[in-house]
Amino acid sequence: MTNQNPEQIARDHIDKQLTACGWTIQDVRKVNLHVGISVAVKEFLTDVGPADYVLFVDGKPCGVVG
Repeated sequence: MTNQNPEQIARDHIDKQLTACGWTIQDVRKVNLHVGISVAVKEFLTDVGPADYVLFVDGKPCGVVG
């Protein structure tokens, strides 16, 4: 049994799916966009508010999740 709330459970599932597709997951406080070709940064602050994930390819943003 887990003590996670539904949002935490969803993030765990999203992390697993992104990793399975070859994305490297990074925390916004410890981000290194050059750790791999495709990097997903958690809880990234954008001009219009926070995003659950911002996806970067070769260090350039290419997508937003959430």
